[in-house]
Amino acid sequence: MDRYLVSVTHTMEDCIRALKAIDAVGMLAHFDWGCKDGEHTGWVIIEAENKPQALMVVPPLLRNNAHAVKLMKFSPEDVQAMKG
Repeated sequence: MDRYLVSVTHTMEDCIRALKAIDAVGMLAHFDWGCKDGEHTGWVIIEAENKPQALMVVPPLLRNNAHAVKLMKFSPEDVQAMKG
């Protein structure tokens, strides 16, 4: 499985509703939140087969404002092999 960084953005007005929706699916403790610093976004790293599966961690109510990025690591050898 691949690792994905899933982010879900919401407005200040929708903050409590978003937090409650994530809590309702049992994922609240898995997310990191920027809300108290004015960045109304939550982030979680999960393992999934693909982006659509990674986004399933986000409740349907919030999924339109969610984004998944496939993560990877580079070794020093990978970097040395790159041209440019």
